[in-house]
Amino acid sequence: MTTSRRIAPGTRRFGRVNWLGLATLCRREIQRFLAVWTQTLLAPLVTAGLFLVIFTIAIGPTRGEVLGVPFTEFIAPGILMMTVIQNAFANSSSSIVISKVQGNIVDTLMPPLAPFELVIGYLAGGVARGMVVALAILAGLFVATGQVPAHPLLLAVFVVLGAAFLSAVGVVAGLFANKFDQMAAITNFIVTPLAFLSGTFYSVEALPPGLYEITHVNPVFYLIDGARYGMIGVSDSSPMLGLAVAVGSTALVALMAWGLFRTGWRLKA
Repeated sequence: MTTSRRIAPGTRRFGRVNWLGLATLCRREIQRFLAVWTQTLLAPLVTAGLFLVIFTIAIGPTRGEVLGVPFTEFIAPGILMMTVIQNAFANSSSSIVISKVQGNIVDTLMPPLAPFELVIGYLAGGVARGMVVALAILAGLFVATGQVPAHPLLLAVFVVLGAAFLSAVGVVAGLFANKFDQMAAITNFIVTPLAFLSGTFYSVEALPPGLYEITHVNPVFYLIDGARYGMIGVSDSSPMLGLAVAVGSTALVALMAWGLFRTGWRLKA
């Protein structure tokens, strides 16, 4: 007669995923930003609205149409994606840095979670926050301007990829930074320029040759351009090329984050 040995929840068996541990990490990362929703959800919505109002008032009347659409409609998808990626980055990076500074990162590393499960858990929080922010902005755009997505499914795909990409970047940045000022430097000198210099408020067709080529190397450009196509049906580049770049960039950075967790870089004494 054979007997089966009971496996306690959360313990790892070879070839299996620790679903309980993974779900717990995902839930923790989501509850983190929901607990302070006025900072993580309401504040980005207000900021996006201010960007839209200020640029519309200051530039809209004299700018005319861009790519055949009114200026306000043109910049709305860029502001949406810029807000999504900034919040996705902030969610994963702040979670790791705060844990390292407070000394409780060990609480995340001690459970039987594989490196890829840690990456998925942190990415889940960033993607969830990005999606909630995107839905809030879309609702605000509909109420204020009546604007609805031209290709909603494609827009959702780009929003998810954008949030996943910047969440993965946030994981790498969070593992690198040991102090808040280091994280602030990464945000100010890397993430913010990538977001602003990627066609958020302008068509890249207006750029001089040098900047035009540089912009097309920036993965965030393809995210914003893809979101613009999903929202208003026009873009500066092919949406399929944008999807390929977004998927490849997200996979590459997520693989990098997996490698850093696997080696314990800046986590193990």
